[in-house]
Amino acid sequence: MAVAADTANTVAWWKEPTKDQWLAWVAAWLGWTLDAFDFTIFLLIMVPIAKEFQVPLVDVTFVFTVTLWLRLVGATASGWLADRAGRKLPLMISILWYSMFAFFSGFATSFRMLFALRALFGIGMGGVWAAGMPLTLEHWPAHLRGTASGMMQSGYSLGFLLSSLVFQLAYPLVNRSNAGWRVMFWIGVLPAFLVLFIIKGVSESPVWLERQRHLRSRQQRDRLSLIGLFAPDVVRTTIHTSILMGAFLFMYHSITFWYPTLLGRMQRPALPYMLALNFGAVTGAVAVGRLSEGALGRRGAATVSTLVGILTIPIYVWTGNSLLLWTGALLMGFFGAGNFGVVPAYLNERFPTVVRAAGAGFAYHVGAGIGSLTPALVGRLQDLGFTLPHAMTICIAASGALVMLLMWVGPETRGREFRAVEDKR
Repeated sequence: MAVAADTANTVAWWKEPTKDQWLAWVAAWLGWTLDAFDFTIFLLIMVPIAKEFQVPLVDVTFVFTVTLWLRLVGATASGWLADRAGRKLPLMISILWYSMFAFFSGFATSFRMLFALRALFGIGMGGVWAAGMPLTLEHWPAHLRGTASGMMQSGYSLGFLLSSLVFQLAYPLVNRSNAGWRVMFWIGVLPAFLVLFIIKGVSESPVWLERQRHLRSRQQRDRLSLIGLFAPDVVRTTIHTSILMGAFLFMYHSITFWYPTLLGRMQRPALPYMLALNFGAVTGAVAVGRLSEGALGRRGAATVSTLVGILTIPIYVWTGNSLLLWTGALLMGFFGAGNFGVVPAYLNERFPTVVRAAGAGFAYHVGAGIGSLTPALVGRLQDLGFTLPHAMTICIAASGALVMLLMWVGPETRGREFRAVEDKR
């Protein structure tokens, strides 16, 4: 028996998940990665859109904010459906939804039409996260949930990296007729084919299925998950996690949104530094998620990562040395954005099964709504006389400090089991 135990302990972690568990992860990861591609490509084509429709660039940036706000609608609806009808169905609906409206955006004939289409796109974007994360995390074993969490959340930064590469390499080739920005949107229809893979290759969450069997055996039905988020035993979790995610996303947008502008003012090409930032964020999310499986737990891993991110600020926005600037981008991505590696696991572990999808999705996207205010605040600080490096420093450091504080206000969740029978939080 001792030999068998020692052998089990030497098995590489990636060999532990079953085929079904890996397929669930692939579905959620691809859905989130391609979702991020469709979302972030917009940030790279705002200037030609403003020129096409003859509107101020600030009006185009407001589309970004509205898209983030509408993510909450999609997350809430998708989370409710995921708790009622299973995790797979809303994931597929959300992928089809955002693919369709990304594609339609390329046919916009007016700025108002584009504004409406991108707002509707946000509904699908929010839905993917709310349904996809619990689908995967309820498949995977508890001791590897942080690892799966980091790998899944890395999909956002990978999507941003892919959109940067496509814009750099493909946009000049298709922009000869000044319709390049439309082609960038049309590419967004490709994720719709992922639904075929989910239908045939991905099984439903075993935790959700077990809960349905339990309810049928007792001839019971769950309360509406949206109402359950504000029940006495859950409402404190809902409030705390929503504010926490606001701090996380405020920090992320403080790091990323104005960074290309900063590079432009430094008269530097954006691509090398954006690639370093997003490569760091991809690898950092995986590393921090993996780190959260150990003694540091979710809270400790997020704290260490966030703290190092704050300490990286001097070589991220203040240096004039190219090597230091590139190193700062890589480290800020790895630590400052990589702290998101714990988020999917932490949020899903905070909520009981009956409201897990709705709760995690709601909290994440309330946070997205709060975080959407970041670009305006950084801009306002500049209006008040602060330089862009000063404004970014203030926002990164303040939001990072709030992340660390709020992580320790809440409980440690590493190792929590997902139970079909209702458990209290």
